[in-house]
Amino acid sequence: MTTARRDQGHVARRQAIAAAYRAACALELDAQKPGNVHRESAGHGMTVEDFLRSAQVSAGPLTRPGLGLGERIFRAVSATRRAVGCNTNLGILLLSAPLIQAALAPSAAGGDLRHRLEAVLKVADRQDTDWLFRAIRLAAPGGLGASVEHDVSGVAQGTPLEVMRPAAHRDLIARQYTEGFSDLFERAVPLLAMLNDRWQDPAWAAAGLYLDFLGRYPDSHVARKLGLEQAVAVSRQAAPLAAALTGAARPESYAAALRGLDRELKGAGINPGTSADLTVACLLIRGIESRPRALLSAADARRLPVTGPVTLAPVLSFREL
Repeated sequence: MTTARRDQGHVARRQAIAAAYRAACALELDAQKPGNVHRESAGHGMTVEDFLRSAQVSAGPLTRPGLGLGERIFRAVSATRRAVGCNTNLGILLLSAPLIQAALAPSAAGGDLRHRLEAVLKVADRQDTDWLFRAIRLAAPGGLGASVEHDVSGVAQGTPLEVMRPAAHRDLIARQYTEGFSDLFERAVPLLAMLNDRWQDPAWAAAGLYLDFLGRYPDSHVARKLGLEQAVAVSRQAAPLAAALTGAARPESYAAALRGLDRELKGAGINPGTSADLTVACLLIRGIESRPRALLSAADARRLPVTGPVTLAPVLSFREL
């Protein structure tokens, strides 16, 4: 293969991954997500347009060749901050960047996306953590506070995995890093595929996935801003609706219940942002794994194909973070 053809192939792959990322962000906004911004309801001082713009401008830095994991996140946060002036997507970027870095790995790296992801996380070093801390400080997420160990306001004292480990019991994104995104690959993505296969509507499948996250785990964003007790209460409130929706033959019959919960949560200033971030990550995994039929637009995302039968992993027990 000539150098020119190889370069063209690399560019095409980056473009396909960037398209999959933008499509995942757009599809997540199509889903009815109680408490979180979606196409039927803005909230928390943010609009759908803010999130679409954030996805558009962050796709380039996320897929830029030659960047380490931490710098990839920092440059995506910087682009977002310049475009919309607020933190719309830090959690999305923290989850998407290692997945994209794994997808960008040369074919010689071998293995499927999950194995490449594990390698990306293992080789990330203290310099990556420095960039990561800079990204978090720039995004300035609400309720971050200070930490005795590995405080983001200080100098990095460990690798990303090392600094994520102490927070994994209370932060769902940190847990994904330390557990190799196992919950996403083993339960959430298969659930997404099963719901998509049953309903033939990716937006409703994404809504079911979001509610499943919210019902299984106290949302980390809610816990940081409003306390663990509030996050646990929201999760327990959502759990019966999540079980009913994901077991339904027709999801539309739960539209009114979702709208009611959406009004209630937004009226109380409750935003389950981490559940939404995890939903985007699962949509991105499906988009990457569907290549070369990579998603090209939000409209294509609505026709995301389901590949074969799906068996769910056992339901995880409810855990208070």
